[in-house]
Amino acid sequence: MRTATHSPPFEALLHEHRGIILKVAAVYARDLEDRRDLAQEIRVQLWRSFGRYDASRAKLSTWMYRIALNVAISYRRRDGALLAGRVEPLDAHHLDTLADSGAAEEDERLTALYAFIGELDALNRALILLYLEDRSYAEIAEVLGISETNVATKIGRIKQKLRGRMVAAEADSPRA
Repeated sequence: MRTATHSPPFEALLHEHRGIILKVAAVYARDLEDRRDLAQEIRVQLWRSFGRYDASRAKLSTWMYRIALNVAISYRRRDGALLAGRVEPLDAHHLDTLADSGAAEEDERLTALYAFIGELDALNRALILLYLEDRSYAEIAEVLGISETNVATKIGRIKQKLRGRMVAAEADSPRA
């Protein structure tokens, strides 16, 4: 016997859009256990809020991102000191370790990208996550509650910093 009247549609939508939850959890929590905890907190908050979802005001994915990011940011704030100690910035030592283990250059670049994203503040981390999801500037602005111009400016700055970091990492990485 079901107690929640919106349970079947919610479960189907949650399953259909589970990637949103997993991606947000992966970006805001690095440890597997923390990712699982954060993903569960996001699911709970989505369930609590589902009865208030209004399709005429926002696309479901936009609404889900907004809730998931708010939960993740709160989670990060609450457990910030604990989580901060688990994320290390990428340096030459990390690249050497990856190279020694036979990792491909593509893996190094992806690892560097995730390390860079991990160092961003909560708003910029959310922004780049949505950008990498190929969301439009309008949708990113709606999810984050900022203007499209602000989205474009922030993305440009993040890209510029990332380019600088990648160039520096490649310059520091020994080539065979």
